Amino acid sequence: MSLVFDEFGRPYILVKDQNTRSRLKGLDAQKANIKGATAVARILRSSLGPKGMDKMLQSPDGDVTITNDGATILEQMEVTHQIGKLLVELSKSQDMEIGDGTTGVVVMAGSLLEQAETLLDKGIHPSRIAEGYDIASKVACEHLDKIAKDYDWTSQNFENLVQTCMTTLNSKIVGRCKRQMAEICVQAVVAVADLKRKDVNLDLIKVDGKVGGKLEDTTLVHGLVIDKEFSHPQMPKRIDDARIAILTCPFEPPKPKTKHKLDIDTVEKYESLQKAERKYFDDMVQQCLDSGANLVMCQWGFDDEANHLLYHRKLPAVRWVGGVELELLAIATGGRIVPRFQELTPDKLGKASAVKEVAFGTTKDRCLVVEGCGETKSVTIFVRGGNRMMVDETKRSLHDAICVARNLIRDSHIVYGGGAAEIGMAIAVENAADSVHSVEQYAMRGFAEALDAVPIALAENSGLSPIECLTEVKSRQIKEQNPYLGIDCNEVGTNDMREQNVFETLVGKKQQIMLATSVVKMILKVDDVITSGEYE
Repeated sequence: MSLVFDEFGRPYILVKDQNTRSRLKGLDAQKANIKGATAVARILRSSLGPKGMDKMLQSPDGDVTITNDGATILEQMEVTHQIGKLLVELSKSQDMEIGDGTTGVVVMAGSLLEQAETLLDKGIHPSRIAEGYDIASKVACEHLDKIAKDYDWTSQNFENLVQTCMTTLNSKIVGRCKRQMAEICVQAVVAVADLKRKDVNLDLIKVDGKVGGKLEDTTLVHGLVIDKEFSHPQMPKRIDDARIAILTCPFEPPKPKTKHKLDIDTVEKYESLQKAERKYFDDMVQQCLDSGANLVMCQWGFDDEANHLLYHRKLPAVRWVGGVELELLAIATGGRIVPRFQELTPDKLGKASAVKEVAFGTTKDRCLVVEGCGETKSVTIFVRGGNRMMVDETKRSLHDAICVARNLIRDSHIVYGGGAAEIGMAIAVENAADSVHSVEQYAMRGFAEALDAVPIALAENSGLSPIECLTEVKSRQIKEQNPYLGIDCNEVGTNDMREQNVFETLVGKKQQIMLATSVVKMILKVDDVITSGEYE
């Protein structure tokens, strides 16, 4: 696009190559947008449920990730379509707010758009479809409130929280030891939760991992795990009632800032230099001992002479501790990060009941475990696995379970999974559509059919006959007035999700419905696709 002037000095715009450019408008633009979004949703459809399939993702660097977590899959996919990117953001929003249901919300949005395409072909205006979807989502959320149950639990008996986390982990790679993992996640959340305020600070839960061992070796540490070891092999491997000096100053003599040259031509000069250097080390170690510290955590390294002196003066030390780990240690132990030895005082020391060096594996890898941090209730979940992909996927799975436990502490209401909630909502929306006498009733019935896509996908991924399973369960829900009947994905022999202990959080399910509906309404109202710089 160029700005030119006529003979009278009046500006006008000159559009170049207008005849060679195409531009989508109206119904064509809406269908193109729906096609781009449903293509992304179909990719995730086969990953839904406990029998869902995993996806292998390869980065440009050649790194391989195997996962069935919807947010991870979409984050690492190279989605170029702009409407497809909206679904990526939708999955991220669900992950940030709830932590679980990232696959289901995208499948739900894709199904709503497929139904909207059918309604557009019938000549219904997109605004009327959006209004109908809005009414239907409110009916669905009201139905969820009716069938929701209040889940009672206490800090001594949190079996209900464990059962809900097991439902989340059932579709993950850690499903074979889901009971142990669910208990670890619930114990971690309860340990850091403020039960009076019903709030959980997830920053106090650190999920760390190391390759080696088996998945069952995953443990919960009431403290911090630092991937370091004591600087001298003969230093004690366990320190009880630790008083920790957290330093960002190195154990070495000060270096002049300018260029310098020192000539040593006699033995006496060399010995005096050695004594001066040793005095620097002695003063540094003595200042640490005078403060009452019995353990030093240093951000920088120190040479063998300083290391030997620390061992000789019986002051255990750890070197090359990362800045992030140093900050976490200071927060957990209530210590202050000290930049100079002169500022080290007893009130700036961190306190822990025990610091021990743990060795594991045939290669004797070592790490430090800081337990009994007095100031805060920080915990660490230490994950073990056969390879890096297993460890990474386990960490992602545990993150989802931790978020579910956090949501139940905030709001203890649950609904039943296995597609039971979606089938119940579909029946409620269909009944509500009969009382609507405007065009929106078609959109509401389309919304109800879109809700059926979730139990159909669950049955498909479990190797069952999807239509037969859906019609049987839906007819039983209507006949028996039992909103807890869902798809028997694990083929236990009963469709009652109460007997199978398949639970989902009410807040997570409502968030799915509202997020999917709002994004679909946004996509439907786009009737013109303009590319950036189209007329330049």
